[in-house]
Formats: sequence, structure tokens, C-alpha cells
Amino acid sequence: MVDPHLLLVFFSTSVLLALAPGPDILFVLAQAAQQGKRAGLLVTLGLCTGLLVHTSAVTLGLAAVYAQSGLAFTVLKVGGALYLAYLAWQSFKAGAQTGEAGRVDRLAPAKLYRRGIIMNITNPKVSIFFLAFLPQFADPAKGRLSLQLLELGAFFILATIVVFGLVSLLAGAVGERFRQSEKAQKLLNRLAGTVFALLAVKLVTAQR
Repeated sequence: MVDPHLLLVFFSTSVLLALAPGPDILFVLAQAAQQGKRAGLLVTLGLCTGLLVHTSAVTLGLAAVYAQSGLAFTVLKVGGALYLAYLAWQSFKAGAQTGEAGRVDRLAPAKLYRRGIIMNITNPKVSIFFLAFLPQFADPAKGRLSLQLLELGAFFILATIVVFGLVSLLAGAVGERFRQSEKAQKLLNRLAGTVFALLAVKLVTAQR
């Protein structure tokens, strides 16, 4: 078990890190504004599922492979960048919905959840970050290191759910106003597409 005082420090630090502008929070922001609060929350759950994968990778030592292998790092980040570019293209070509004011075609929950997972696990820098961050709060004298890393990963995920959940609710509420206008809908789609495109560029140019 991680020392309770140290765990509190870790959780507070994790909340601050979750609040910092980064690919994941921008992705949630764009999806919630474009598709609504529910979309943001589902994407958040997908991202946190991806964090489970990264936590497991650190616990099993797989993250070290991405830190050391240029090929593995490149393959993963290029795959993620291509997926983001595809989402950007979809957003740019999307028009405003006609008919009932403010109505948009909602993506299926499974598709939104899957988007979050893919977005997170195709970013190898998350595993490398976890590899550097989590062990700083673990102490072999306190018990099995693997269990402590899993505990820390769980608290990081909890902090992410809290922060990204609030972002989803706020962005979804603001986006709802935009979705009352066809022109605003088109603008929102363009903005979301721009965010996805910029995230793709950021990921594909990322260095270890």
C-alpha cells in the first residue's frame, strides 16, 4: 500500500496534470462541444480504459520497450496520428443538421468509447510518462511494487475522470447553445476538425 499522505500528494498532482492543456483534455473538449455532454463522458471513459492499459504496461515493464525502441514508438504514434487525421477529415466534411433546431446525429456510445481508447493507447508518450511518474511515489519497503503502481494508476484514473467529467459537462453545455444554429454547427465542426488535425500533427512529430 502507498503511504496515505503520499497518496494524497499524488492525487493532487494528478488533478493538476489532468487540468493542464494536453491532447486528451482537448480531445474530450472537442467531442463534448461537438456531440454533447454524454459524448464527452463516454470518451473520458474510453481514455481512462486506455490509462488502464498504460498502467499495466508500466507494471509489466512494457513501457520501457517504447522508451527504448524507436520503431515501436514510431509505429504507435503514426497510427494514432492517422486516426486523428481521419477524425479531422470527418469533422471538416460534416455539415449542419437540418430539421429540428439543435438536433445533431449522435454517434453510438460504443463508437465514442472506442474513440477514447484509441486516442489514448496510440500515444506512446503516455506510457513513457507513467514510467517516469508513477515509480516516484512507490516505495519497495511498503510492499510489492507492482501493486503500488496499480494503486497509483487507479488514483490517476480517478483524478482524470473527475477533471475530464467536469470538462465534458461544461463543454457540452456551451456546445448545446452552438448547436441551435446551423452556422454555429458548421463552425463547431470546423473547430473540432482543427483540434483533431493539430493533435495529429503534435503526435506524429512527438519525440521520445
